[in-house]
Amino acid sequence: MKLLLSSFSCPGGRTVNQDYCASHILGDFSCFALADGLGGHPDGDTASKAAVEAILARFAHAPGLSPDTLRECLLAGQNSVLEAQKHIDMRTTAVALVIGKKGALWGHVGDSRLYFFRRGAIFMQTEDHSVPQAMVNAGALHSRQIRGHEDRNRLLRSLGKEEDFRPTILSNPHGLREGDAFLLCSDGFWEYVTETEMEIEIAKSDTPEKWLNGMERRILTKAEPEHDNYSAIAVFVQ
Repeated sequence: MKLLLSSFSCPGGRTVNQDYCASHILGDFSCFALADGLGGHPDGDTASKAAVEAILARFAHAPGLSPDTLRECLLAGQNSVLEAQKHIDMRTTAVALVIGKKGALWGHVGDSRLYFFRRGAIFMQTEDHSVPQAMVNAGALHSRQIRGHEDRNRLLRSLGKEEDFRPTILSNPHGLREGDAFLLCSDGFWEYVTETEMEIEIAKSDTPEKWLNGMERRILTKAEPEHDNYSAIAVFVQ
């Protein structure tokens, strides 16, 4: 299996970029991680970087494609943020994807998302750990209303909250086919790019770089001058 990868992390209209993303390829396994430091807490940039680097370091130490392995990677991110909190309080979201010969597995905490595309359409996606998503689950809100909701930034889970480590992890690896694609992104990205627009742009793109560039143009067309940081990782399966 061959993977094509592209990523970026941009400050948007802010002076500090609190997003961070990176990847690690080790033999038959690949791990991709993205985090978004919470704006309501200081040093969000430190938190996001600490989480991603710890996730990838734990993966490199013992790569595997199991829920337990991914949980340990996210726990490493949690512990790294807690260690950094000895100096100042901080929080971050996180989303991680592992791909191996037997498929793909992912997990997340907060509202950084993963979208799984098959045949150019969204096949699966993560659910935010947020107040609006809880309202959607309760039938009080439609999912398309999350983007503009006044409580969109109120998260129910994040890394850096002691004794409250509750990631959502796919229970079993999902098999992959040629043409499958993944998008990991922070809320500053998906806030301005709808799911329909993601599908429109992937239909026009033969590389993950072109796909991300097309979606970024949509962000820059819509975003307010002081808009949030935005980051994304795109992976094509060949």
